[in-house]
Amino acid sequence: MRTRLLPLLIVLMAAVLLALGVPLAVSVAAAQQQNVVVDRIDDTARFAALAQFVTDACGSSRTSSDERLKTLISELASYHDVYDIKAGVFCRTGTPMANAPATWLVPETGEVREAFAEALLSRRSHDPKQVWPWQHGTLVVASPVIRDGDVVAVVVTDSPTGQMRARILHGWLVVGVGEIGAMLLAVGAALRLTGWVLKPVGVLDATTHDIATGRLKSRVAAAGGPPELRRLAQSFNEMADHVEDVLEQQRAFVADASHQLRNPLSALLLRIELLALELPEENEEIASVRTEGKRLAQVLDDLLDLALAEHTEADLRVTDVGALTAERVAAWTPTAEAKGVRLVGDCPPTTAWADPVTLSSALDAVIDNAVKFTPEDGTVEVTVAIDGDTSTVVVADHGPGLTDEELTRVGDRFWRSGRHQNIKGSGLGLSISRALLTAGGGSVSYAHNEPHGLRVTVSVPRSGPTV
Repeated sequence: MRTRLLPLLIVLMAAVLLALGVPLAVSVAAAQQQNVVVDRIDDTARFAALAQFVTDACGSSRTSSDERLKTLISELASYHDVYDIKAGVFCRTGTPMANAPATWLVPETGEVREAFAEALLSRRSHDPKQVWPWQHGTLVVASPVIRDGDVVAVVVTDSPTGQMRARILHGWLVVGVGEIGAMLLAVGAALRLTGWVLKPVGVLDATTHDIATGRLKSRVAAAGGPPELRRLAQSFNEMADHVEDVLEQQRAFVADASHQLRNPLSALLLRIELLALELPEENEEIASVRTEGKRLAQVLDDLLDLALAEHTEADLRVTDVGALTAERVAAWTPTAEAKGVRLVGDCPPTTAWADPVTLSSALDAVIDNAVKFTPEDGTVEVTVAIDGDTSTVVVADHGPGLTDEELTRVGDRFWRSGRHQNIKGSGLGLSISRALLTAGGGSVSYAHNEPHGLRVTVSVPRSGPTV
């Protein structure tokens, strides 16, 4: 969940920072250009003030004001030499009165001509368009020279923008560094926020998995997080307590009922045996009653074993799964041979964390089931191997096997295939083995064994339980 929530928060924060950063960058560029424009307006105003005291140089006459004209020309030349800005005072016709450099004239078209035309209307030219760092334009500012209420000339400046664009880039760099810093802070805050919010969810998920795998004593420890999740954790613990109580009551009922039924059943079987002494030998009715009585006794024993298996805490320790499996194969070999079934094992030394007693019981149930359903002259193969972080024991038989639908039900309590009802059994053996394995963190799975038969895989973890 964190991998989905964290990118969403980062994208939202990045969008917010971008929405703030772009206008800020634009305002930085506009402020830098506005400073340059204001400076050029001041410069043109100063040159316009000087041009007012010059005799009408736009005419043919020259007077003593020629000295002021020379001063104006000198000021413009110095201005151009120092700042590398083109500047000039032009008559209404566009003829230069004084300009620097001397070759610079008002063109017929372009920004300079447009600014010159605006100034002839007795107003300063409009502010130039925004120049961005990737553009190489100039800033043109024009101011009218007014004498006796009439525009007699126009002062025009044409400024290069290299330094201004450099300052804009520097300002953007500062903004970018600030945005990156803010983004890093936002990512850190998002990490802390998601960790704070999802920590109780992770604990709840782990506890749910523990309970689902049979560790009913697991509970959600008190943790931080939003109040809603803390209340959810408390409600989950209350639900787990209730479920554990119900399952304990169910287990106790099954165990008590099985135990209480065994005594009258044993007495009933004893009376059947006494009654059989009074009847002819090989009486079919007595034999049938005796068989059903023994079957009922086996069912009660299996019910008691299942109730105990679901309640017993696993005594996990490092166990040589290969040696234990080889021992169970040797123990079941006489039974298999008596039925005409060949039981073979490939059991290399392999260690895992398991309860030796419960693992032995589970293997007994699985091997017994395989031998029971394997026809005469068939083979049951038991193989121990390592599969990643688990050790596996695969019991494969070449019997009739199960259909896909039956595979989904195998291991359910009291379930037996309709094709195998004539084979002795209570339908609880595989349920007992699954309960025993689950208590220790193991599992049992079922699959087809090609070309026919059933393949049962018993898995136990190779790593120890986490504290």
